[in-house]
Amino acid sequence: MSVSPTFDFENLLASGGIEYIAGVDEAGRGPVAGPVTAAAVILPLDVIIKDVRDSKQLSERSRESVAESVKEKAIDFSVAHVPNETIDSVNILNATRIAVRTAVESLKIKPQVVLIDGKFLNMKDMTCISVVKGDSTVFSIAAASIIAKTARDELMYSYSREFPEYSFERNKGYLTAKHLEAIRRHGFSPIHRRSFTVML
Repeated sequence: MSVSPTFDFENLLASGGIEYIAGVDEAGRGPVAGPVTAAAVILPLDVIIKDVRDSKQLSERSRESVAESVKEKAIDFSVAHVPNETIDSVNILNATRIAVRTAVESLKIKPQVVLIDGKFLNMKDMTCISVVKGDSTVFSIAAASIIAKTARDELMYSYSREFPEYSFERNKGYLTAKHLEAIRRHGFSPIHRRSFTVML
């Protein structure tokens, strides 16, 4: 049974006088191609957006529709992509930290508190709270997960037109059997993560 995210965490912070709360999540840590992407979203706490939940629980069509609703109703939102070259250079965890920081710093409104899904992504110079499984339980993090996933998917669609032999429009850079076959047949594309594919 899936858990629906709520504004309980945000409302608790708001009761203490916090006005601007950013939810942050990332997409693309596991693929062997493409960027890691982070999104930051500040929502009004009285907003009603249907079907906001962990992006993995939504179909692609539903994600796209909900993402548009989030963008329309958000006080502010931003997206940051960190490319495969950086992932190879600094490792995926540090690349994700860069994406998260860039997304937060790209907001026009500076959040007073940042709620981040998962562990190990806190920023020392900002007030951050890590929430394990936050994309399932915290509304603004769930909204950010949808923005991050749809933004990354859109970028992978554009890469699929540039490198059609890898079917990025279907696998989004994840290592499916057909993707592995394409790598073995055509070699690596410029967007493949060499640190992830060294053992293939």
